[in-house]
Amino acid sequence: IRIREYTETDVPYMVKIWNEVVEKGVAFPQEENLDEKTGSDFFSSQTYCGVAEDENGKVLGLYILHPNNIGRCGHISNASYAVSGESRGLHIGEKLVKDSLVQGKNKGFKILQFNAVVESNIHARHLYERLGFKMLGTIPNGFRFKDGSYGNICPYYHTL
Repeated sequence: IRIREYTETDVPYMVKIWNEVVEKGVAFPQEENLDEKTGSDFFSSQTYCGVAEDENGKVLGLYILHPNNIGRCGHISNASYAVSGESRGLHIGEKLVKDSLVQGKNKGFKILQFNAVVESNIHARHLYERLGFKMLGTIPNGFRFKDGSYGNICPYYHTL
């Protein structure tokens, strides 16, 4: 599995994987699916997008990297990760997160911050903590699940 910068030809696969996460309604804050046009616009607006591909060039996952804020806080980046359901368990998420730490530093960011890691997303939380991310606390009921219930979110950060 190789991580590389996305190209426009990856967008249809990226949209499919991204929408898979959005539709589950348990991790991303987004509620609207992307189509090829909105996906192309969305991914091209990021500072960097990486994709995970297998030996046949099939896109298995992706991440987006962008500023978390502007101006005096513009040195802090933010990222989101998505892995196709059929590719879970292959440590793709770990490869994506590690690459985002490298690319974030390469793009001049000083910190990578996650604003809204859902507390019940234990696999992601364990991965982040294993890679040296620090949890900042808990925001009670900061995430609304697809079913309308609420769960806590845990902001994390990693110095680059």
